[in-house]
Amino acid sequence: MKKGVFFFLILLNTFSYVLSQQKINQSSKTKLSILFIGNSLTYTNNLPQLVEEYAKPYGITLNTKMIAYPNYAIEDHWKDGKVQKHISSKKYDFVIIQQGPSSQKNGRKMLIEYGKKYNDLCKLNQTQLCYFTVWPSLRYYYTFDDVIKNHKDAAEINNSILLPVGKVWKEYIDTTNNKKYYSSDGFHPSITGSQIAAKIIVENLLLHSKKITQKSDY
Repeated sequence: MKKGVFFFLILLNTFSYVLSQQKINQSSKTKLSILFIGNSLTYTNNLPQLVEEYAKPYGITLNTKMIAYPNYAIEDHWKDGKVQKHISSKKYDFVIIQQGPSSQKNGRKMLIEYGKKYNDLCKLNQTQLCYFTVWPSLRYYYTFDDVIKNHKDAAEINNSILLPVGKVWKEYIDTTNNKKYYSSDGFHPSITGSQIAAKIIVENLLLHSKKITQKSDY
């Protein structure tokens, strides 16, 4: 496990270096827009704002919009009808969807079936769908592998981008036995946890951004 985490950190640092080089090679700042759709795991510590701040050193200006309500799943957002209007506005380069841990069958089914609805709409409006992999509460930590698997499978099935925040959380916690990414309630992220989430989100999105690729030598 320790060797695996070591090599993962090397890979992450390599990505960081590549992205830094992308910044150097850009002739002008790149602007990207992101729509966040989720619940309290997204709005706690204002994750979209942290993502905007983390992108600045790369010469990227991010404009973010957040639609997030307590205990909402992507199905709830879809039934409300608000997210469809935003996606159809063609304003966004990325749409990031997030719901609860989704370790059980119902959560997995929702990630796949409603994820397809989101992805179909995203394709029609020239944007890319992303799955934000979250984490279970400490009480249900034993379900973490299922959380990771279900998000990974849903992203692959719907040909979408995976933002593996939960995977990075678990590897860190399992290696260090340090649970500092969790807040005192044992579920929501601490500010450190949200900062790590922002870092992972930005680095993964920039690697998938067509706008960056077109302006970069990489």
